[in-house]
Amino acid sequence: MKITDVRTIFVNPGGTVNYGTGYNRSWAFVKIHTDSGITGIGEAFHSLDELVEGAIKKYKRWLIGQDPSRINYLWQGIYRGLRYPLGTAELSALSAIEHALWDIKGKELNVPVYSLLGGPTRDRIRLAANPHMFSSGQSDSEMNDIVESMRILKRKGFTAAKFEPHPEGWESMSASEIVAQSIRRIKRIRDAVGEEIDLCLDYHGRDLNPATAICLAQELEPFHPLYYEEPVMSQSSEMMVEARTKIKIPIAAGERAVTRTLMTDLIVKKAVHIIEPEPTANGGITETLKLAAMAEMFDLLVAPHQAQGPVSLMVCAHIAAAINNFLIQEFNNTLQMESSCYRDVFIGGPKITNGFLVLPNVPGLGIDIEEEAAKDYPFKPYDRPIIFNSDGSVGLE
Repeated sequence: MKITDVRTIFVNPGGTVNYGTGYNRSWAFVKIHTDSGITGIGEAFHSLDELVEGAIKKYKRWLIGQDPSRINYLWQGIYRGLRYPLGTAELSALSAIEHALWDIKGKELNVPVYSLLGGPTRDRIRLAANPHMFSSGQSDSEMNDIVESMRILKRKGFTAAKFEPHPEGWESMSASEIVAQSIRRIKRIRDAVGEEIDLCLDYHGRDLNPATAICLAQELEPFHPLYYEEPVMSQSSEMMVEARTKIKIPIAAGERAVTRTLMTDLIVKKAVHIIEPEPTANGGITETLKLAAMAEMFDLLVAPHQAQGPVSLMVCAHIAAAINNFLIQEFNNTLQMESSCYRDVFIGGPKITNGFLVLPNVPGLGIDIEEEAAKDYPFKPYDRPIIFNSDGSVGLE
């Protein structure tokens, strides 16, 4: 079998945002074709679209004519062949290609990808759903909206939710006001849904030092969060260690530690309790498995980051199935899965039952894209929001 084509496919599921270009993010997929007729699908990290597309064009020259079953060989050819360290966009493109190669391998051997990774360690994947996916947008305030969304999430059988503790408009608030309003917000949510829902709170690394995050975490302890994500930026292991030693809530981080060097630093220093690798930006499935194995040696748990489309969720599911130290899977796709875009473009995909993703029992990743149908949902440019502090300086998102 030989690779005959490598294509970038963008799908925009619709929707608007009040920043950047005004368009919602597009999903970036890679589809690899072979002379046997077997194809493979992968997904790159969002918001790097044009850069990812350029990297894939470059990688394509190496891949055409190669045997797709030589996954590690082809990965190394790109990773080592560029000589200089890969940036996030180049790693994202490489990740999507690697997903697609595993998809082809599974289809060729007629087994799910997780069967090629040592077999499943579990038969379903616990999900931490984003409550904003269930928002009606009809509430008179953001606070009422998230409370109602949490109630819907609970009724649908989810046992965990991941969201930010920050109140709306936090960018212009003082540190003490952020802490006070965040506590009121979490108390109201906990009162609304009880103790049956685990709260995964994402501080999002919004400070250059951990002081405010530590202060807030100490106030949040009575609400028993499952974990507290990125009290500081993942790239700073020293500050993460400081936060970990002063916070009693389990610390999770790693989505922005996309290089093996950065993630290794977090693991070896035990700067976190839970690593959050991003398989659409760190090099892919194999790289995530290596990091998970290293984390297991240090008694750390793994909660893969997921903020893209449904292909990335399936990639995470196969990883979660194959590793022993899996904790929970972030889940951001409910609304899209109920949309006309999802019905028209995707074949197969995740099956969600009572807050768990049921492991697929089909060859490959268990999802595919109708390329012609995808043309009805074309690429639209997306830019992440730029956060401004109250004095007009640029802040951290």
